[in-house]
Amino acid sequence: MNTEWSLDIFYKGFDDENFAKDFEKAKYAIEDYNNAVKAIDNTNPLKSMEDVIVVKEKIELLVSKLYQFCSLTQSTDTSNPNCATYINKLMQLLNNITIAQTQFERFVASIDDIDSLIKDSDILKDYSFLLNSIKENSKHLLSDEVEDLADKLDITGGSSWADLQSYLTSRVKVDYKGDVTNLSAIRNIAYSPDATERKEAYEAELACYDKIKDSIAFALNNIKGQVNTMSKLRGFESPLMQALSKSRMKKGTLDAMFAAIDESLPKFHAYLRRKGELLGHKNGLPWYDLFAPMGKLEKKYTIEEAKEYLLEHFRPFNPELADMIERAFDESWIDFYPHDGKVGGAFCSNIPYFKQSRVLTNYDGQLGDIVTLAHELGHAYHGQQIETHRILNQDYTMPVAETASTFNEVVIMNAAINEAEGEEKLALIESRLQDDTQIICDIYSRYLFESAVFAKREDSFMFADELEQMMLDSQKKAYGTGLDPEYLHPYMWVCKGHYYSSGLSFYNFPYAFGGLFARGLYARYLEEGSAFIPKYNALLHATTVSTVEDVAKMADIDLTDKSFWKQSLKTIEESIDKFLELTK
Repeated sequence: MNTEWSLDIFYKGFDDENFAKDFEKAKYAIEDYNNAVKAIDNTNPLKSMEDVIVVKEKIELLVSKLYQFCSLTQSTDTSNPNCATYINKLMQLLNNITIAQTQFERFVASIDDIDSLIKDSDILKDYSFLLNSIKENSKHLLSDEVEDLADKLDITGGSSWADLQSYLTSRVKVDYKGDVTNLSAIRNIAYSPDATERKEAYEAELACYDKIKDSIAFALNNIKGQVNTMSKLRGFESPLMQALSKSRMKKGTLDAMFAAIDESLPKFHAYLRRKGELLGHKNGLPWYDLFAPMGKLEKKYTIEEAKEYLLEHFRPFNPELADMIERAFDESWIDFYPHDGKVGGAFCSNIPYFKQSRVLTNYDGQLGDIVTLAHELGHAYHGQQIETHRILNQDYTMPVAETASTFNEVVIMNAAINEAEGEEKLALIESRLQDDTQIICDIYSRYLFESAVFAKREDSFMFADELEQMMLDSQKKAYGTGLDPEYLHPYMWVCKGHYYSSGLSFYNFPYAFGGLFARGLYARYLEEGSAFIPKYNALLHATTVSTVEDVAKMADIDLTDKSFWKQSLKTIEESIDKFLELTK
């Protein structure tokens, strides 16, 4: 079994002649798109719209292949000069359709009864939701020239600052026990069973950020400043409202979710305090012990064992999902181990036009790494459910993006806990509570921090020391009395790439949404059994062509009702109660 993914489905390398050919094809497709927009005939809007969309589909396919190859290559080799070079060329190439894209969107918005037009075309029927969304969002369009300029400036603005953060965090050297390691490896030690190692790794991690924090503070300030400016120009009340618009999600849904979370926080704090007491701490749990394993779940898993573990627990639930997981391991979809030049964390990149995905992890053999695999393979399963859509209908929004992934976590952990006894059961319950605390307390702290950064950036620049304090304040509010205030993590803003996007703000609340929404869906599964799976698949399929609220309605869920979120949180609170009972 390969431990590194294969990108051969794209190209054999940057010197592959097909890579160069596709680059040329993309250039011609962009010319065709611009010509198709110029040729729009207001007396024949149906044909004009079809002509533009057919060419846009060609561009999407070519650019997706080229960009994903470059991006995925870069994620495991951040120093590869070809990646940044070609990504920059692609962005410049795409800038050549900005004006035409804006003109096309204005054309769509100008059609009074677009639904009547759509019903007469098979192509347009497939894109009904997309076209109506374009019409609705047209009020946020700027002039053709400004849209074009904004895209061009982002190449050397927000996108370049994001590249800086990724480069510095992937290359920074960490001094640990007389040796030098990388950030991903040192953060993995947080799961070590050795208390001394955990604390020393935490101290080494914090020390290494001194080398890069000032540069990354500039990156964060400039990205958030750019987003503030652009959201105002587009007429949004705030970057948050712009993020919700992109998410196709109501503010009422977000408010209902966080209101329920606020009421539930004391229960999470009780769990953290108890864990701290069990580990010998008197003033709450120190950050370096957040992921300390408990119980007697000391086993480490090889990659082969991880595969069997996942298949054993998923096949009874959903054979289709298990078959896909088997393909992922056997067909080199996954890049497993950390190394210098590889980005930290984990992600899944869906490739629906090839009916595959690619998954990056920094695998260390812990149970948590298997849960991470399950999470990312949930994204891959989501990708499998949308691959029958036309290519312009294959993007889902941030909140629903975490639905299938977190659903997978719930399935595998519930199955494992139900099978376990004694100390193993305690270890599994506590491991799940670690993850639950991340998607509730930690995500809440990230949301609070990003909200504060956007507000502060309106009229001031934040140097590293101020950002550190803002992060500490956010952690204190979210974690409350659960954590030792002397041992928090003031540099979480440095290492989390989610803050560093000029086009995607507030990539934090979707994790809480996904975790709680998935639990609500799992409750439906427990009620309906295998009959729920087709409904679940249809729901995932609809995520690219529906609002968040309409997707939930397919499972009879009202997301603006706080009681739904409270019910989902109750399932976590019950696990906390079990933990507190087992550890009296």
